[in-house]
Amino acid sequence: MKTIDLSGQPFHFIGIGGIGMSGLAYVLAKRRFRVSGSDIRPNHITERLQSVGAHIFTQQQASNLQIFKQSSLPQIIWSTAINNHNCEYKAAISHGFPLFHRSELLAALISDYYSIAVSGTHGKTTTSSLLGYLLLEAGLDPTIIVGGEVNAWEGNARLGEGKFLVAEADESDGSLTKHTPKIGVITNIELDHPDHYQSLQQLISTFQTFARQCELVVGCLDCETVREYIKPDIGYTLMDRPEADYWAQNIKYQGKESEAQIWERGEYLGKIRLQIPGQHNISNALAAIAVGRKLGLAFETISDALAGFSGAKRRFEIRGEYRGAILVDDYAHHPSEVEATLKAARVQAEQGCYQRIVAIFQPHRYTRTQTFLAEFATAFRDADQVIITDIYGAGETNPNHLSGAQVAQAIEAHHPGGVVYHPEVQSLSSYLSKILQKGDLALFLGAGNLNQVIPELIFS
Repeated sequence: MKTIDLSGQPFHFIGIGGIGMSGLAYVLAKRRFRVSGSDIRPNHITERLQSVGAHIFTQQQASNLQIFKQSSLPQIIWSTAINNHNCEYKAAISHGFPLFHRSELLAALISDYYSIAVSGTHGKTTTSSLLGYLLLEAGLDPTIIVGGEVNAWEGNARLGEGKFLVAEADESDGSLTKHTPKIGVITNIELDHPDHYQSLQQLISTFQTFARQCELVVGCLDCETVREYIKPDIGYTLMDRPEADYWAQNIKYQGKESEAQIWERGEYLGKIRLQIPGQHNISNALAAIAVGRKLGLAFETISDALAGFSGAKRRFEIRGEYRGAILVDDYAHHPSEVEATLKAARVQAEQGCYQRIVAIFQPHRYTRTQTFLAEFATAFRDADQVIITDIYGAGETNPNHLSGAQVAQAIEAHHPGGVVYHPEVQSLSSYLSKILQKGDLALFLGAGNLNQVIPELIFS
């Protein structure tokens, strides 16, 4: 079996600009490996990689591999987004270059550090970012690889000189089973990728394999599936669960902030205050607290760090204003995520922060939309106005001819009079300029390209 060589061989990434690929490439480049890669859409992420020495090709073509000599065979890194017909991928095979999936490189890095791998259907990016920020503020100088960009380290990855690695571990394609961290975090387990998993039980088996390969598992006991099928070594909860090691009580919301009292195995530790909204983020913070305490950090150090964390990009990220309406970018694309985000927004609205909540949602993938259509139908109750675009296919085919109009109709059955179907993202800014009012919170929800509308509004 081929293994990743971290002794000096070069790396070439097919699709280097992706959020998962770029974080790995950045860490390797900072570790002074020779790193190159291609992407069809140059952006600020590829520019950041260039600034640390990576060679970037702006087209994916076979000739990109001609920079390598026979004496220095590159290790080719690819992701699930790259298919077998990709000309660069096929050229790598014909040259006999060793090919590795992105997850195999992450697994090699996880084995190279004292690693904390954060997994779960929802909350991975926020929890791993919280934890990375906590270790950074505690002076432990961690290496961090997450699935979102964080201002504290100006991107989705940083190289530290300490022994710790905080990594986001993705379950979407089953590659979670390749990781063997010291500590594994499981925030929740819910079917989100019906394109890969045939059933919830198949997904549970993936998480069970991951859990067995961790030396210690920290898990959320408020998720019935985690509680029943994982049985974590350290559990945390927002509810009254006597078996939990950590729990939060007396949660209060003050404008756009929240606070809670934290308990550890029956002992009161103190309060935390968060800048990131929502009950779900109190839960994410509990996971970070549990890991921090396991690593021997004082609670005061932890609470001070959590209070300073301003969030990851595309996680309730305030991007700007349009005529007094606040524009927020959020990656929520699963019904549970949409519901949690809107619930957090509703709490703020009830405290006078906003007059109306306008949810603009771009469904993501035909398989997900079809599978969870009934759940999407009831996920928008906390919105005053709902606008649905057509579905972002993400390369999938659409055999059932599903459209955003059907999503809008399903939601309207539970939200009469408050749903609009506006299929085209290209003309959405013009429509929003007519309906947004001063005091609105405009929430742009989805994992596709919907957020491109935000700067169009800001600079219009």
